[in-house]
Amino acid sequence: MEGKIQIPTPSPIPVIDVKEIEGKSTKLREICEKWGCFRVVNHGVPLKLMAEMKLVSRQLLQLPSEIKRQNVDVIPGSGYMAPSEKNPLYEALGLFDVASSLSVSNFCSQLQASSHQREIIESYAEAIYNSATDIASKIATSMGLTGYSFEGWPCQFRINKYTFTPETIGSSGVQIHTDSGFLTILQDDENLGGLEVMDESGAFVAVDPSPGTLLVNLGDAAVPWSNGILRNVQHRVECKGAGIRMSIATFLSPPPSKIIEAPSEFVDVEHPRLYAPVTYEELRRLRASKKLHCGEVLELVRLAE
Repeated sequence: MEGKIQIPTPSPIPVIDVKEIEGKSTKLREICEKWGCFRVVNHGVPLKLMAEMKLVSRQLLQLPSEIKRQNVDVIPGSGYMAPSEKNPLYEALGLFDVASSLSVSNFCSQLQASSHQREIIESYAEAIYNSATDIASKIATSMGLTGYSFEGWPCQFRINKYTFTPETIGSSGVQIHTDSGFLTILQDDENLGGLEVMDESGAFVAVDPSPGTLLVNLGDAAVPWSNGILRNVQHRVECKGAGIRMSIATFLSPPPSKIIEAPSEFVDVEHPRLYAPVTYEELRRLRASKKLHCGEVLELVRLAE
């Protein structure tokens, strides 16, 4: 049944009904400024497809290591990530752009996906891309930008698996970080929590499971794009209980060569331009080379006052 999703337990994470966002939504803008993250309901991705994609994700990450290692892509971090010394409980599969039929096809071929698995992956890629660009456009509209288009922005895709045991409870699944892109849509685990986001006070808040919803996080690129209006949210994954925790993340980012620069609507005498123009590729390179994974890279492109 595709009715409205209800949050089963009280949660501090704001909830937005995508169907009810109209025009310049003050609520949506305030949430993006204060939290940098929110849950969405009525997001347009069918619940049956979400469940099918989660099953396919489990199957793919159960493949032999030699097959998973064939998952390579065009930018660092978009292919297979094996457990490492830094993140020993985590592994992931990924592709660069869910909006590219060639990229999706290559991903499926690398992992020897069956025709049924390929069909599910292709359907999910289309649905989640449409959801990501729709939500991004609604954020832009809520800030007074009319007709701003995110079409053509690549949407990186990552399937995450956390292997938690009784001995690892209390340890880190993934360390504190911000995402580098503009917007992340996460289909998180339906049963096993562990995701935490940092609120305005600097305290971490648990993001409890909420089946059927999607979680939206804003990343580093959203900050200079909005002239500092939007908030990039720091987050982490902690081991709260034993079990396999699965999530599917989709990262909407500017094209690598696109210059990230605040539109003129966000700049005036009272709100001078805060960040120097920088391409997304340069921002990612700075972030990686300086090992600045919690948003500190933005200080390197901030203009002197």
